[in-house]
Amino acid sequence: MKTTETIPGDWSEPKEPALRGAVSRILQLLARISPGARTLRVMLHRARGVRIGSGVWIGYDVVLDTAGPKLITIEDGATISIGARIVAHFKEFRGVRIEKYAFIGPGAIILPNLVIGQGAVVKAGSVVAQSVPPMTVVEGNPAVVVAKCGVALRQDISLKTFSRNLRPLKPTPRPAPQVTKQPVACSADQPGAQPNPAADGDVADRCRHDLMESHLS
Repeated sequence: MKTTETIPGDWSEPKEPALRGAVSRILQLLARISPGARTLRVMLHRARGVRIGSGVWIGYDVVLDTAGPKLITIEDGATISIGARIVAHFKEFRGVRIEKYAFIGPGAIILPNLVIGQGAVVKAGSVVAQSVPPMTVVEGNPAVVVAKCGVALRQDISLKTFSRNLRPLKPTPRPAPQVTKQPVACSADQPGAQPNPAADGDVADRCRHDLMESHLS
């Protein structure tokens, strides 16, 4: 059997030029703390190499892959909310595309090698490990589809309008657990048992209940 030491390596992370890496990290830090969700932050991330369309909103403290900004595409009208993280590379898994009018909620984590479909919504704190279909809502870790969107959560759409057009999916029914009923024995039926009127009153009630159920079943 092969051990960890005997399996030959088949991957080498591409080297990042030191100067370019330093400049990208400085711009990233500036973008995280700067004002201007539609202006300055967008401009700083574009300077890093992120491909960003028009009308994109980037919230405070957003991190867009530090070493691989060129692997990220954010299309027109998309929203990246406060504290979101986009990881665009891990070994050979590379690239993240956020399509038009998609909404990434606060604190969400987007992992590499996937697409967030047009008009899709990633709820706050979700961890997305696979592509999200267009016009759907996902939540959880790992994120799963929980609803269909009737309208995209664009920057010019109120939450009230979005909610009115939301169609939650019915959860998959789970089979009811099988419960095996254990017969309750009366104290008088136990060999050598001493009479106990108080206890036997409660036990008798349970015995009668079980007898009735067995008779009716």
